[in-house]
Amino acid sequence: QVQLAESGGGLVQAGDSLRLSCVASGRTDGYFVLGWFRQTPGREREFVGAISWTTGNTLYADSVKGRTTISRDIAKNTVYLQMNSLQPKDTAVYYCGRANYQTDDSRAYSRWGQGTQVTVSS
Repeated sequence: QVQLAESGGGLVQAGDSLRLSCVASGRTDGYFVLGWFRQTPGREREFVGAISWTTGNTLYADSVKGRTTISRDIAKNTVYLQMNSLQPKDTAVYYCGRANYQTDDSRAYSRWGQGTQVTVSS
């Protein structure tokens, strides 16, 4: 089974960039997808983007498309979420999860990490 651990969050100012990491440990063979989601208190987990571990194909939410890039480094077992032009509305806890196929539905994902807090000040 795969375990996931996010890192890289912090406090930034509006307009800044940030790169989050999600390290996968355990079984990383076969086809699977790692997705990034974010969540604020009292709200459901919101899809940000996802990447196929084997093909590198990506999928992005419309709300972040154009200013967000997801990539992976197989040698490091790590998926990255690069976010640019951050705005206060991007403030959330960011999670990565694993799914068997590429989707924006959080119910398809499991093995969530502990999350990393991103706070964007205006």
